This record gives sequence, structure tokens and C-alpha cells, in this order.
Amino acid sequence: MRHDRCRKGQQCWLAMAAILGGAPALVTAQSGSNGSSFSGFVPGNLVLTRSVYTGDATTVVKGQFLPPVCPVGAACPTNGGAATDNGAYPAVGSTNNVWNNDKVDGSFGITSPIFIDQITPTGNVVNTLAVPPGMLVTSFSSKSELAINQSTDGTAMTLMGYVAPANTIDVSNSNTPGVYDPTNPAGGSYFRGVLQIAPNGALQVTPTNAYSGNNGRASILANGLYYMVGNSNNGSGTPANVTTSTGVEVATPGQAATTTPQQVGTFAITSVIDPATGKPYATADKAGKDNNFRGLTIFNNTLYVTKGSGSNGIDTVYQVGAAGSLPTLANAASAPITVLPGFNTASAKEATTGPNPFGIWFANANTLYVADEGDGTTADAVTSKFAGLQKWSLVSGTWQLDYVLQNGLNLGVPYSVANYPTSLNPATDGLRNLTGTVNSDGTVTLYAITSTVSANGDTGADPNKLVMIIDTLANTAASSAASESFITLITAPAGQVLRGIGHTPATLTQGPQSVPVIGSAATSSLQSVAPGSLAFAYGVGLSAGDPGPILGILPDEFGGTTVSVKDASGATTLASLVYVSPDQVSFQVPPTVATGTAKVTVASGAGTETASNVQITTIAPGLFTLNNSGLASAYAVRVSAAGAVLATELDYQATATGNFVPLPINMGASTDQVILTIFGTGFDAATAATTTVTVNGVNASVLYAGSQMQYTGLDQLNIQLPASLAGKGNVNLQATFNGTAANPVQITIQ
Repeated sequence: MRHDRCRKGQQCWLAMAAILGGAPALVTAQSGSNGSSFSGFVPGNLVLTRSVYTGDATTVVKGQFLPPVCPVGAACPTNGGAATDNGAYPAVGSTNNVWNNDKVDGSFGITSPIFIDQITPTGNVVNTLAVPPGMLVTSFSSKSELAINQSTDGTAMTLMGYVAPANTIDVSNSNTPGVYDPTNPAGGSYFRGVLQIAPNGALQVTPTNAYSGNNGRASILANGLYYMVGNSNNGSGTPANVTTSTGVEVATPGQAATTTPQQVGTFAITSVIDPATGKPYATADKAGKDNNFRGLTIFNNTLYVTKGSGSNGIDTVYQVGAAGSLPTLANAASAPITVLPGFNTASAKEATTGPNPFGIWFANANTLYVADEGDGTTADAVTSKFAGLQKWSLVSGTWQLDYVLQNGLNLGVPYSVANYPTSLNPATDGLRNLTGTVNSDGTVTLYAITSTVSANGDTGADPNKLVMIIDTLANTAASSAASESFITLITAPAGQVLRGIGHTPATLTQGPQSVPVIGSAATSSLQSVAPGSLAFAYGVGLSAGDPGPILGILPDEFGGTTVSVKDASGATTLASLVYVSPDQVSFQVPPTVATGTAKVTVASGAGTETASNVQITTIAPGLFTLNNSGLASAYAVRVSAAGAVLATELDYQATATGNFVPLPINMGASTDQVILTIFGTGFDAATAATTTVTVNGVNASVLYAGSQMQYTGLDQLNIQLPASLAGKGNVNLQATFNGTAANPVQITIQ
């Protein structure tokens, strides 16, 4: 069998359905707390980032394989671990808890949408900016994410997330497309992205290959660059380019997705004196893990970061580069990273109960506040001498700890949350992200996000709090601050988490319009799109209203919306539209466009235009998937030795709740042949001779690769499954077209 069109019952329309409004309509692109349009940020207010869990029982199916996509070279349970719980969030009256799956899959997480609440200094919500999930998402249970920072010139705010669909499994520990670790059990590939937010709510996402195998935590825009912190490395034999994608990184706004991560310095524990021995640490830690940074700030043009978790390195506060001089792209690699004098120098292996610094905020050049999240152990929460808000003073060039503010936090004391099981009642363990304001009366008002401990399978999924405290700036003695106490401004309800706290832009400069995210309709992990392929534009205000479905011949204008592509030769061509909505436009890349950098402009019926650059390459292969676990959009035909068709089977089945789960492919007798047909886009320029496929690491014969010929922009791959795969269960399929790898997908073999 070389190639055939979709026959009745084979339902290759599912691949097309993925782009006919395939992005989950989880939230309105920009909405106020009362459903009105977002009216912009006001100087003097605060911004609170949060996420809402939007998964349900179908997001994870009990018993399914976890991790869902595991490379052959990674250490995973045979056929994956079986999910212990479905995707439903824990609720009163139910024993199901989606976060218990962390016990069988150490990379477990589920992506969710991002919300930015503008609040007054007293905690009243003014309005809410909802980030379209197609542009950027967070990992709901990843507690170290979504710090938000005002740029040093006061004109914008930034945060970090993932360029990935909402409700997708194991994104937070996945690779990035340009920095791939074959030993990483979370085998998907997704860009980390920096979101820049203008005072009027305009959004721009810059993709980055930094933090492959883990997550980006925070970013700040300064001097035209994004300074970022995070962690990488989720495998056992990690390549060097993964370990150098960690720690402090720098990126340029609007950079190409193919940009190699630029690390800013690197810290090694062997450069520090061990206080236990008085000699330098003799043994280096796991490559890259000394640089598992979490918090960052810029003060007096100097970059500071923190490390507060993991079993490697030193949990402490660091200065990056020389005082008064931010690293540049030219000198980033050589920037020194040093422990601030007076701060902890005991290794994480030695200091097992803390400190665990996270957020940092300078009140002035001689006063530094450090949020400590606690060590994550319930028994230690009540007695911790570090958890809470530490106040430090600079005395004769050395920082000294004045006191730790804990009153009102009720460390280690469980609190109840409506509609949340009492067995999971969380307790505050410490503080994470932090910001503050210096008041004219000699006090400072400090705001922080709490960390939690509980019996939850992943405590990062616990509803937590935004708290506030007022401290007298001149105080340096604990006795003087004894009457100061935290108050709770906001408590997250069940199904929500609070993450970052910062200040609105200090200026009303409107900034640019939103910049859409452009990518392959099959997967967000591609760095380019191909002529004739199917693509997405995700953004804000891409259409006037919701024009509805497109039927019949694909138009180049629908509901007033058009997409034009100006290619590297300077030619501009209108694209055929497949789907149009305010947040998402699906289109076919014009087949005639030249390769190179192209500008894609989306013009709405309301008269607004937004544009973004994208790379056009001859081959940009993406394979369609049907669920959050990477299940391939495919079907199998089993043929006897005599050439008779014995069975035609889908590789999936629909559940009563509408989710797609794997349907094991029957390999039949040893003399039977099983032909698998998979659908994708971006590889119609390939041929069978230039395509290779492995299934569970075994080479498969490629029978056809190219256009599907029935649906616009849809491509098809036919392979013969090796008989040796019989009984292998959940397996990965990796296809490479003309030397370019597609996104890995999953099938199940009976």
C-alpha cells in the first residue's frame, strides 16, 4: 500500500478538525472581571498572576501510560506507569485527585491558562487580562512559575510560560525543540516563552530554547534584553547544550525561535569555601544543577538571583556580573556569579532545613528583603527559623540578617478552602514571589505569595494566598518588629493558584499592538512553517466578533479578517482561511511563498492589524495528535500474506465523555502486514525515500510520504509496522522528513 485517500470510516477528518477551531476556547482573550473589555493598567496598582485549572476527567484517563511520550533512550517504566487517577481536580465527595499521578510520573504536570489581575494596594480586583492559551500557558502545579516584573524603564511587564496548548501533559519537564535531550522521559518538545505586556494590555511572546527539560521562572526587560532565570536538565545523560540552557539566560525581544540559548555566567560550588571545612568544595555537583535559579531582580543596574531548591549547589542569594553593569550579549558568557557577602554558603546537601530563598526586593541600597518558601516538609513548617520574610542590612560591605517576619502567616497550620477536600487542607510553608513599596512615613509595604505544604500529590497545586505586611524601614532588631504581622489579601479558591506579584507599568505609554504567535497547525513545537502547510495565528482581536465556521471553498477573507504573507523576496500573498475567531485564525501558508523570514499580517474586520515574523522552510513536518498525551491521528490496515485486507482500525477510540484514548493496534498473525497511516502537515515536499521512521526505536519501512491530496494542506505518512512490535504496548513514533524531525507521537500496540 503506497497511498490512498481517506475512506469511509477511516475519519482522517479528525486531523482537519484539529484546526477547525481546534484551540480550546477556555477564556476570552481580554476581559475585565465583569466581562468587559480590558481597559489597561494604571500606575500605582499591583498585578497578580494566577492560573485556573481547566482540565477535567478526560484530560487524564485512569490507567493510561505516563509519561505519555517517552524516548527509547530515557529511563521510564515498562510501557509507562499507569495513571492512578483521572484528570479531575480534587473535590469534596471524591477520592480522585489528578495530582496523585505525580507518584508514577515524576514529570507530571498539566498546562493551564494565565490570568493577570490588576489589583489595588489593598487587594481589590480592578480588572483581569486573560492571556489567550494559544499564545502562552503555565504548568498548573509548577509552583515556581509566573513571577511578573516591571521593566527597568517602567514601560512594560514580563513573565515566562510555555508555547503549548492548554491541558497538555508533562510540558513543564519537556525538552525545547532546539535543545533536545534523548534521555529525558518527558519526550515532548515545547518552547519556553517570554510574554511582554504593554500598559494597554498588548501582548508579545518571544520563544526561547532556554530551560530544556525544566521551567523558566522569571524575566525582566532591561536595556532592550530579557534577563531570565530557570532550570534545565530532566534526564540521566544530559548533553552539554542542555546544561548550558539553564540558570541565568538572556534573550532578545522578538528573536527567532531557532536562536541558541545564551547563558549569563555559570556558578560552580567548587568556587566557594565550605564553612564546614574552611576549604573549597572539592566535588562538583550534577552539571547545570548549581544554577537552578528561581528569583531575580535588578537594582541599581545590577542583576541579583536566588537559588532555593534541589539537592545540588547552594541555596542562597547571588550577584550576577559587576555591580552597576548589567551583562550584555557580548560579555554574558563570562559574567561572574558570586554569593552576596554574608549570605549562606553551606551546600544544599548540608543545609537540609534551609534557607530556601525565592523572591528578593531591595527597599534601598542597604536593605534587602528575601522571601523564603520553607523546605517543603510539613513537620518543619512550624519551627523553621528561615521561612517567611527575611530582612537583611548591608553593614561594612557584608549583609547581615536582622530578623525574619512570620507573624500572621500561621506557618504549618492547615486552613480550609471551600469545595476542597479537608484531607488536603494546605498550610503555609513560607513565601515565594515578592514585591514592595517604600512609603513616605518611613515604612515599607511588602506583598508576597505563599507556598504550601499538604497531603496533596503535588503541593504546587494547593490553593494559596497573597499576603501583605508593613515594616518600619529603620528597624534592625526583631524586638522592634514584634508587633508587625501579615494579613491575607486574597486566598485562591479551589482550582486556582496564585503565582506572581508585581507593579503595573509606571508609565501610560501605550506601547505596540499585540503580536500574534504563528506556528504549525499540527504542533506548537516547530520552529518554522512550510509553503502550502496549515498554520495557526494566535493572538488578541484577530477578528471582529466570531464569524463562525467556514464551509466550501476556502476564502482569503472571512468576516472581514484576512491573513497576508510577505515573504523573503518581498512578494505579498493572501492566505486561504480555514477558521476565524478573535483569538485564533487557521490558514494555509500560500504554496508560492519563498523560503526565508516572512512577515505574517492578520487584519481584522474592525480595522486593526497585527503582524509577526515566521521562518518559511521547504520542510516543516508536524504530525497531528488527538489528545493531551500526543496520541497520533492515525489508522491501521492489516493485510494478509496473500494481500487481502483483513481489518481497518483506528488507533483511537472515543470515550463517553468525548476524549480520545488509544485503541491498541492488532498486529495479527506473524505473516500479516500492518500498514499505519498518519496525518500531518508541512511535509508534502518529502518522499518515501527521504523519510525515516522509528517506532519504539525500531526502524519501520516508509511506503509513502507527501500530500494527502484530498484536504487542503493535509499531508500523509504510510509506514509498515515491524512485526517485532507485537505486545509492546504504548510506544513512541518518530518520523524524520528530509533530515528534519517531526514532533514525536504515541501509538499503542496490542
